[in-house]
Amino acid sequence: MPTVGLFNKEGQKVGDIQLADNVFGVEVNKEAMHQVVVALLANRRQGTQSALTRAEVRGGGRKIYRQKGTGRARHSSNRAPQFTHGGIVFAPKPRSYRVSLPKSLRKVALKSALSSKVVENQIVVLESLELEAPKTKEMVKVLNAFDAKKTLIVTAEVNENVYKSARNIEGVAVLPVNNINVYDILKYEKFIITKDAVSKIEEVYA
Repeated sequence: MPTVGLFNKEGQKVGDIQLADNVFGVEVNKEAMHQVVVALLANRRQGTQSALTRAEVRGGGRKIYRQKGTGRARHSSNRAPQFTHGGIVFAPKPRSYRVSLPKSLRKVALKSALSSKVVENQIVVLESLELEAPKTKEMVKVLNAFDAKKTLIVTAEVNENVYKSARNIEGVAVLPVNNINVYDILKYEKFIITKDAVSKIEEVYA
């Protein structure tokens, strides 16, 4: 079972914590993580882009000049794709980019992402992260204690004080444990998680 340090928010080590081997100690599957990240990004696309085809663009109802005798190329409408203001050849139309993946694959990818943070020594487990009020200055102190720049902070529940304290800090995101995903775990270098959130993850995925 992987063992990592347990810290308080001042950055002082208060002990060690053993992480579940079948969640934080699995073999990292890069292919699964790649597939899930591609699917997540595809599913975020709105798919509302649209352009006009030759049939839909306005104008161009008559032949622009006679067929023969001019020495120029044969044309009919000046709304053909090669002309300015002409239609688009393969115009994009609204469509869904949604990709469905098996639940088992998503589970493997999430475990791999969590395990990769342990392997790369980028995970920090906090005893607790309680702030009396939203204070950006307090959150900056916590981040500086761990030399954390691009950081994902994971809490057991939605924590308004923590969220509001971190939302104005560039490169820092706060998510409750129910909303974590492979993309966000891999996107941020440092992964700061509370002890309660670790227990929740292990309860669901172990």
